[in-house]
Amino acid sequence: PMAHWVWGQGGWLRELGVLDFAGGIVVHISAGMGALAAALVLGRRRGYPDAVSPPHNLPFAILGAALLWFGWFGFNAGSALGANALSVSSFVATHMAGVAAAIAWAALEWIVRKRPTALGTISGAIAGLACVTPASGYVTPLGALGIGALAGVVCYLAVVVVKGRLGYDDSLDAFGVHGIGGMLGVLLVGLWANGAVNPAGGNGLFHGEPGQLLVQLVAVAACALYALAVSWGLLKFVDKVVGLRVSPDHEDIGLDLTQHRESAYTVVG
Repeated sequence: PMAHWVWGQGGWLRELGVLDFAGGIVVHISAGMGALAAALVLGRRRGYPDAVSPPHNLPFAILGAALLWFGWFGFNAGSALGANALSVSSFVATHMAGVAAAIAWAALEWIVRKRPTALGTISGAIAGLACVTPASGYVTPLGALGIGALAGVVCYLAVVVVKGRLGYDDSLDAFGVHGIGGMLGVLLVGLWANGAVNPAGGNGLFHGEPGQLLVQLVAVAACALYALAVSWGLLKFVDKVVGLRVSPDHEDIGLDLTQHRESAYTVVG
């Protein structure tokens, strides 16, 4: 439904004038709110947060982020539907936002915790890429730098501060990075959209059209609430029918063994 609302002929948000170039609403808000619903319905892992291990293979995490960053060029620039000037502009904006957000997140870690980390840097990069997704075909490289810098700061606060205070267990920070990043990016389109980049998109507040920001806000609110409510309902239904959470014993042993039996040496009954 969200894809039709935003991109479909006659979709109500499209008719309202919402701008979402490559899926900040359709992909990132949808996924982020779905992840939040899943975290709330499933509940926290046993021992969270004190007894939960940090990521155990940082080189693989960095490799994964690198693959995502590379793939994002196809995701965003490909939304121009051709090898044209708009595609190149989106490509550059995507890269600039990823760089700015990675630097912003690492800088905040340096300020707050006295040391930047590789995990934080790649988290910032993904936050910037998610945030610029709805804006990539509407903003200049300078606008993309601003969007990325804000993404690094806001998503850092969502992951490090807000998640800790609210106490939900989002193990991969899908809500804090993709959900918050997507919502922020959709709103920032309402600030940085530039008709000189893409005449089909029009202008945002910084280029003389303050009404675009309100349109973007309506889209964020409607789609976030829809995704959260529908995801919550579906997860509750599945939980009632077949169950979503494993037993405490299986959780302690580990799902690789109890669910997937990946070890050749250990058999769990």
